[in-house]
Amino acid sequence: MAKYTIGLDYGTLSGRALVVNAQTGEELASSIYDYPHAVMDEALPCGKKLGQDWALQHPQDYLDVLAHTIPDALQKAGVSAEDVIGVGIDFTACTVLPTKKDGTPLCFLPEYVEEPHAYVKLWKHHAAQKYATKLNEIALERGEEWLDNYGGKISSEWAIPKLWQILDEAPEIYAQTDRFIEATDWVVWQLTGKESRNSCCAGYKAMWNKATGFPSDDFFKALDPRMEHVIDEKFSRDIIPSGTFAGTITAKAAALTGLKEGTAVAAGTIDAHVFVPAVGIAGAGEMLAIMGTSTCHMMMGEEEVKVKGICGVVSDGIMPGLYGYEAGQSCVGDHFGWFIDNCLPASYEKEAAEKGINIHKLLREKCESKKPGESGLLALDWWNGNRSVLVDVDLTGMMLGMTLRTKPEDIYRALIEATAYGTRMIIENYREQGVPVNAFYAAGGISQKDPMTMQIYADVINMPIKIAGSDQGGALGASIFGAVAAGSARGGYDDAFEAARVMGKVKDTIYEPIPENAAIYDKLYAEYKILHDYFGRGANDVMKRLKQLRGQN
Repeated sequence: MAKYTIGLDYGTLSGRALVVNAQTGEELASSIYDYPHAVMDEALPCGKKLGQDWALQHPQDYLDVLAHTIPDALQKAGVSAEDVIGVGIDFTACTVLPTKKDGTPLCFLPEYVEEPHAYVKLWKHHAAQKYATKLNEIALERGEEWLDNYGGKISSEWAIPKLWQILDEAPEIYAQTDRFIEATDWVVWQLTGKESRNSCCAGYKAMWNKATGFPSDDFFKALDPRMEHVIDEKFSRDIIPSGTFAGTITAKAAALTGLKEGTAVAAGTIDAHVFVPAVGIAGAGEMLAIMGTSTCHMMMGEEEVKVKGICGVVSDGIMPGLYGYEAGQSCVGDHFGWFIDNCLPASYEKEAAEKGINIHKLLREKCESKKPGESGLLALDWWNGNRSVLVDVDLTGMMLGMTLRTKPEDIYRALIEATAYGTRMIIENYREQGVPVNAFYAAGGISQKDPMTMQIYADVINMPIKIAGSDQGGALGASIFGAVAAGSARGGYDDAFEAARVMGKVKDTIYEPIPENAAIYDKLYAEYKILHDYFGRGANDVMKRLKQLRGQN
């Protein structure tokens, strides 16, 4: 009898469950649930206003995903819970929340419903930048060797800057926080009834290293004396490998989800990282770009190389036995969405409606026939800061070359090209520092739906691009880890690479670079690099000065 796994994929705006045949990788059915609270970046549900660069979520939404999507997906698939052997969970990261010892989020407590720091801090919460800046300064002054594992900078998106912000701005909330935990680990806790911490989040987002552990208590004391024992007081030193067995479904979780008590649950992982087994990547030098609201660039290597400007290199960070490398861009799909929401004339919306197509399709129709360089435009893709290789959320976007002849579709294409240049910058940064990039894969919604964008990327990076075989790569990857957590005795796998080979997939479609386009993009990229270094490496900090002025008003 066939056995099945469920992959739970928690994104920025919604969560999904996917039912997969563990023996074949066939995807039977999925269910999506939009978070009722979405992203709280302006105000709390009570109406309390939030400051600049805040991005919060409500953990009740995560529980609602479990209650809605799992029963619905099982019903659609015609699969009995009796035949589900494992569950895997992936999540956007670093998405963290403060809880009590029993896992109760502080925002669930009546006395803290109006306190912003009691809620989940989403990955793109950037209000902790000054704490990240100070952390980096102190780490450099002290000569902390672990900093080189993260490209020389810790991001404001990561756990310690976010917790430090709570300590500084809401010390009562910090004092009441028994556990500060990644949302993926929190969901696993709700399913299994016990706390666990996964190596992927700990390694990439909390400065943990498999060989050396966390930074010293003395370092945290140097940040703030009240944080001297922060790891033991708020985190945990008990780290388990991502995707391995974390526990089983409790009676309470069974009642919530419809799953059977005793079903295996895998340790959580980060949404981008779990795409790697979903496309069957099993070796070094193969980069996977997960393209959505932002883009994460995942790759594995056989050696640990401390590459400047990346998000991190972690032993077993993606798959066992290899070093996992992560880089990324903070604004990709968000980039295009911003343009459509704010910069299009009404006539374009009307034209799209008359043609019965969405506005993205209309814009592609208008600009896909244009040649590289035809618009005369060049953009910097920093609408939400720069994650790699500059690691600076205070950088902002730019568009150069506009005239009275510039059309909306020209700007739209220039923004797409800018994100492709950003990806090429990441690839070249790896190569310059001794980490080969020999193949390129793409996953995520953009890769599945936008051939024009993928061809532009192939031309800009001058490499063939293979496309993930599933448009639900995160959930598929999570389901693969669910099968590993279950083990072969239950119908799953004892080896993650074997599970990936069987259950992972890519499409037959390959985007090959067009030589004449690639030649023009070489010239445009050279101009992009000049602007990138001029505005991003300190020659002209006008973007930061403008942001400071905005914050004063």
